[in-house]
Amino acid sequence: MFVRGYLRASTKSQDALRAKKQLENFASERNLRIAAFYVENESGASLNRPQLFDLIKEAHVGDMLLVENVDRLSRLSEPDWNVLKESLRRKEIKIVALDLPTSWLMATTDDFTTRMFSAMNEMMLDMLAAIARKDYVTRRERAAQGIKTAQQSGKYKGRRENLTRNNLIRKHLISGQSSWQEIMDLTNCSRGTVARQAALLKLQS
Repeated sequence: MFVRGYLRASTKSQDALRAKKQLENFASERNLRIAAFYVENESGASLNRPQLFDLIKEAHVGDMLLVENVDRLSRLSEPDWNVLKESLRRKEIKIVALDLPTSWLMATTDDFTTRMFSAMNEMMLDMLAAIARKDYVTRRERAAQGIKTAQQSGKYKGRRENLTRNNLIRKHLISGQSSWQEIMDLTNCSRGTVARQAALLKLQS
């Protein structure tokens, strides 16, 4: 069994490696070695996470996915969460989250213990994933309400467009010589920002 650490942050300005030491300590305390880390800055509400799906693709049957919190793995809608779960289930990947103590027993190599707790662990994962999604939706709704209130009072001016960055993104998109990941690294932006500029170019064409 290989242990594969997954680290995610939502934006480029956040440190996706922040929890790396915690995962290493957890593994060390159980005499486990993390074979590889998969790190990305993508929204937990999106299935478009290349590093997570690389992890699944490269995993062997029965490998462990180690993550800091369930919300690092999913803030997905229920249909998307079911898609991700099915991808993990096909490889029989064990999910161990530091904020889910019932999952810690999945870190054992004892097949009997693993099977005994797998059903209960899946139920807890479903519950925490649903809570993470609800928290995500609630925060977005509150942010939208705050913006609407500020707009009505004339206090909200909106975020200024980073014209220099967006022009550079468009230049590279038009040239077709750079991948989205290369553009993201060059301009220090999220995949969503590149996608928005690509959509604008498509509308203008």
